Amino acid sequence: MNSPAKQSPPVVFVVDDDLAVRESLDSLIRSVGLRVETFSSAQEFLRHKLPDAPACLVLDIRMPGRSGLDLQHELAAEERTTPIIFITGHGDIPMSVRAMKAGAVEFLTKPFRDRDLLDAIHQAIQRDQAALQRRADLAELHTRYELVTPREREVMRLVVGGMMNKQIAARLGTTEITVKIQRGSVMKKMKATSVADLVRLADKLGIEVTS
Repeated sequence: MNSPAKQSPPVVFVVDDDLAVRESLDSLIRSVGLRVETFSSAQEFLRHKLPDAPACLVLDIRMPGRSGLDLQHELAAEERTTPIIFITGHGDIPMSVRAMKAGAVEFLTKPFRDRDLLDAIHQAIQRDQAALQRRADLAELHTRYELVTPREREVMRLVVGGMMNKQIAARLGTTEITVKIQRGSVMKKMKATSVADLVRLADKLGIEVTS
């Protein structure tokens, strides 16, 4: 199994137009052993290539140019799914509701407790670690599926659709022993331990079941 979290240590991105805030957050976050990268604007952050590592974004909601909410929207449009923690000195309920509905992990109003921010950061990084692992697992699953031949894929769809070897052979116009061999090959290539496991893998791949 791949483990993207081990490729590089977690990193926290801080986007705030106030230098004093950036420096304060940089010091706080580094004090708990996390990497930090700071940016003065949404535009500067958007030019940055995200590392292949668990991450989160501590984002000021009101900034010159693109606001924090604007950046959240742009990241979603680009399918950049880094979890976001909003911080603001001028928050209101509609703004916080909009941010949370769009997937923000937390919405903190200044002044907030250091512990509250650090707890939110750890929660966000754990969420991103899980998402990276799911993507890595799915990529590995697609790699396995690429090894399955076109005929074996037909057999696989029929197996996960609940058909027995004899029924599959009749459907495909082949022999039961041939189906048995192809079915065994599918199980081996997909690393499936049972038909139920194969059904689960097929569902993850979005394979249309043939019945």
